[in-house]
Amino acid sequence: MGDSRAHRAASRKMTQNVAKLVFWGVRGSTPTVERDSWRYGGNTSCVEITAPNGTRFILDCGTGLRMLGNHLHALNSRWTKWRGESGIEAHVLVTHYHWDHIQGIPFFHPFFEAQNRFHFYSFQSKYLGRNSLRQVLEAQLASPYFPIDVSTMAASRFFREIDGGEQWDIDGTHITTTWLNHPQGCLGYRLDTPAGSFVYATDNEPGVAEYDNNLRQLAQGADVLIYDAQYSPEQLASTRKGWGHSCWLEGVKIARETKVKNLVLFHHDPDSSSRVVDGYLSAARQEFPSTWAAMEGMSISLDGRGTDIVLPEARLGQRRRLAFTASVSGLTEDGEPFEEKATLRDISVQGAYLCMSHRPRLQSELRVVIEPQENQNGAGALSLRATVTHCEDGRTKSQNGVGVFFIEDAEPEPPRD
Repeated sequence: MGDSRAHRAASRKMTQNVAKLVFWGVRGSTPTVERDSWRYGGNTSCVEITAPNGTRFILDCGTGLRMLGNHLHALNSRWTKWRGESGIEAHVLVTHYHWDHIQGIPFFHPFFEAQNRFHFYSFQSKYLGRNSLRQVLEAQLASPYFPIDVSTMAASRFFREIDGGEQWDIDGTHITTTWLNHPQGCLGYRLDTPAGSFVYATDNEPGVAEYDNNLRQLAQGADVLIYDAQYSPEQLASTRKGWGHSCWLEGVKIARETKVKNLVLFHHDPDSSSRVVDGYLSAARQEFPSTWAAMEGMSISLDGRGTDIVLPEARLGQRRRLAFTASVSGLTEDGEPFEEKATLRDISVQGAYLCMSHRPRLQSELRVVIEPQENQNGAGALSLRATVTHCEDGRTKSQNGVGVFFIEDAEPEPPRD
């Protein structure tokens, strides 16, 4: 990111021309609840984009859609009490009809409220024929798979079948689609807002010239490219070839060739632990520094001048206030290595909060060495590996508040077959 303190302060004041993206589900194939996947999240694909004028877009309806629905329901309830208005309106862009992209439909609370309006967009499947998207939505609430039927969905619903290569405008946001390489078909979307551009290209396997060219045209010069990085390069070349997905290395190649500003690794495999995703992110940043790994609750804001990325709250468990000295080493926001003495202000089993002069990059790795106090004779230093989850301005101009999450200090896991 590399923003100066002055620029960040100015950006916070300019809210009238900000487009914001929030990740509600980042996994592929099936949701996962294993403890070692918690840090990135276990819900399947769902992304929300809000244009500067407030127009809301929802990309895919995986299990993350339930969390988005709860958020919108609570938000709309507060807004109604304040302004006397009601109703949620959103444009739902579905990439394809595989389960992990539609599983959240029956659990999206706003679909069941009459004052809401939703516009659905996706392609006509050769397996389903006309009104494919309507059929898919209704099938999610069909007997004997669900206890209630689609008639209970009281919200207004409008359906539009689209094709790869189409372009249209919605309230000042320009939408472009293209075909991606995935079994039974898949669409990639580009949203050009007045504040910047987002490209959503999940479920794509490289190697077919037509689709490779499609994606590169779609991604050209985008501010944010969200890309399928489900597998390792080794898996993609062997046991997972032909499964319709990609890897971090292909994402890096596309980002370089198309001159995108930020690459986000997405659609994490359900069997990939947080440590595995950490490894993909670290490898990708060696080749393309402006790479991020999608996390549930992570947001990306564009204001026409830069990008602001915020990670979700990572304070798990009770924290203890203290004031230890710690040696911290890692990379700054600009990618420069540093080492400094910092003050450790609080700590838990999962993480810590540090006061530092350097401002490390979000999702970068730090080495934190907590030094023993003078009265602790014979006590050794505690060396911990951590990932940066939060950065904020400190109490003085020379200080930064840095939140970290401790991660296992172990050998990398071998690729899973």
